[in-house]
Amino acid sequence: MGATGDARANGAGGSAGGAGETDAERVARRDEAVRAAVGQGLLGADAPIVALLDVAGIRGSAAALRAAFDAVVAPGTPVLHAFAVKATPLVPVLRLLGEAGIGAEVASPGELALAQAAGVTPERTVLDSPAKTPAELREALTLGIAVNADNPQELDRIDALVRSAPSGSPVGIRVNPQVGGGSIDALSTATATSKFGVALRDEGAREWILRAYADRPWLTRLHAHSGSQGMPLSLMARGIAETYALAEEINRHVGRRQIDTIDIGGGLPVNFGSDATTPTYAQYARLLAESVPGLFDGRYGLVTEFGRSLLAKHGTVVARVEYAKSAGGRAVAVTHAGVQIAARTVYAPASWPLRIAAYDAKGHPKAGPEVVQDVAGPACFAGDLLAEGRALPLLEQGDHVAVLDTGAYYFAHHYAYNSLARPGIYGFVTDGTGDTGDAGGAGGAGGRGGTGGSGIRFAVVREPQAVEEIVTESGGGHASALSAL
Repeated sequence: MGATGDARANGAGGSAGGAGETDAERVARRDEAVRAAVGQGLLGADAPIVALLDVAGIRGSAAALRAAFDAVVAPGTPVLHAFAVKATPLVPVLRLLGEAGIGAEVASPGELALAQAAGVTPERTVLDSPAKTPAELREALTLGIAVNADNPQELDRIDALVRSAPSGSPVGIRVNPQVGGGSIDALSTATATSKFGVALRDEGAREWILRAYADRPWLTRLHAHSGSQGMPLSLMARGIAETYALAEEINRHVGRRQIDTIDIGGGLPVNFGSDATTPTYAQYARLLAESVPGLFDGRYGLVTEFGRSLLAKHGTVVARVEYAKSAGGRAVAVTHAGVQIAARTVYAPASWPLRIAAYDAKGHPKAGPEVVQDVAGPACFAGDLLAEGRALPLLEQGDHVAVLDTGAYYFAHHYAYNSLARPGIYGFVTDGTGDTGDAGGAGGAGGRGGTGGSGIRFAVVREPQAVEEIVTESGGGHASALSAL
């Protein structure tokens, strides 16, 4: 595992965190990909919205994560970095991360099926969920997948399953250190009343946990997840410190090193305000090493569950401006990217602002004086706005908008408002053969798996959704079901 070193200063502010790559280099690659998507026909009148994934950027993030923790753990410490599948539930992404040494953290039968389809092995898979069914638990324990029990009732279910069929799965309990929330209430998992885990400060909870481990020698892990978007690193580290202290207390109580692995969750926040990658994995790992040195001295294996921070900066949604108009004296660009790809931003813009970049009709970054304008989506309600009162070069009909930092929790989490189709998703790499300019492709097919005469190669990650698929998903095969009752 090659070290990536500390963040380097550069024009875009910091390091992208992979193989010494700068944020400015990542931005240049994104610009090249947008230009190529237009030139190769992936984006046009008949395909007015696409999502792009930067393959080199994803590989770089995975390398940065591994290097950051390799730098602080004792040699020989077992470490599993498990990607939170919910962040970007796409089989090719999971396969790419798996090849980069990253496993999978799953929270539903669907996510487990995706991980299996990507080739992630059971020993590199972790099951977390506050509502696991007996069937889900039975499957995980049969396969040997690590399981974190969320509450006493779930542990009772696991007891029964283990008695009936001994399992090789590592099993632990998820705890809530109750250290407080961040700036986004809906994502704060370590509040006093969070629905996740066993609340450590509740009356009798700590005593119950000590008994649970003393009565079950096969409980060998402890899990907490105190981070997420909007959480300060200091509070995240405090949650991990309290979890580590509990592991030490449990092992003293039972008189042996029963807990051998601590799962610290993920939740490293992402900077959505600029192209700078901050905070970095290296910064977080160093903070943990300073705050909880015993976690890394070799006595405990380590599991992480990062999601958003691995993918966000490496995804871009690009949409054509269908119409440019004005209302009340303000310019409005009506595009094909709205609530269907960015529901969080549309419904909670203060918590989930997204950056917008303007590109011209040929996919080149657009220059010119900035004009305060709205960037609207296609859905039939007034609030379907990706940006309101944003200063950008004036967007005109046929231009393009790029919705930045959308590689996690955006284009793979489609919201079917107005039965809008899911956009196609394409991964890209640059082969350094030159300008992507106006490279020609035979419509959309010209860019799928080929260069189309440019320095960018695309591969299909997910096909654009066809109208026929929308009809099928909406009960098209049962059209007479209700009238026949």
